[in-house]
Amino acid sequence: MIAEELMRLPLVPLPILALRLIGAVVLCGLIGVEREAQRQAAGLRTHILVGLAACLYALITTEIVAGAEGELTRVDPLRIVEAVTGGVAFLAAGMIVFHNGQVRGLTTGAGMWLAAAVGLCTGLGLWVMAVAATALSLVVMALLPSRHGRAGTGGGDGRLGLHQPQREKDDAG
Repeated sequence: MIAEELMRLPLVPLPILALRLIGAVVLCGLIGVEREAQRQAAGLRTHILVGLAACLYALITTEIVAGAEGELTRVDPLRIVEAVTGGVAFLAAGMIVFHNGQVRGLTTGAGMWLAAAVGLCTGLGLWVMAVAATALSLVVMALLPSRHGRAGTGGGDGRLGLHQPQREKDDAG
């Protein structure tokens, strides 16, 4: 009885299962490398774990849907996308900090959200979408300039400044 439980194989063939999990690690790792290079709090490991978890949730959903075929149970596979999106949005929001008129962490939060989407794609076997999104994100990060050194962007330190208009000093005072 215990041996049967431990040896129960998923409906997705093991080589495909491994490929999808490894694919999520590799693709989401590529997204996380840039954040790691920028010394952000959420870097390589965080992006890999977010993508791997999303991939695993997609695989779990695949198993649930396949196992429920022919039963009277209603299964809505879109709920997994909603759940992953909501969970990762919560994590990503925690990366965004507003302090002294500066917003930090937006790109890192967006990268985590993207890693979740890429993980879902790999888990569902949507390789073209996963690879294309990863490649496009790497192009965006490499080619589009950061906000460093631009006037009105937070003083050249890469932070987006949300500046309040300065009050004019009264000449009398």
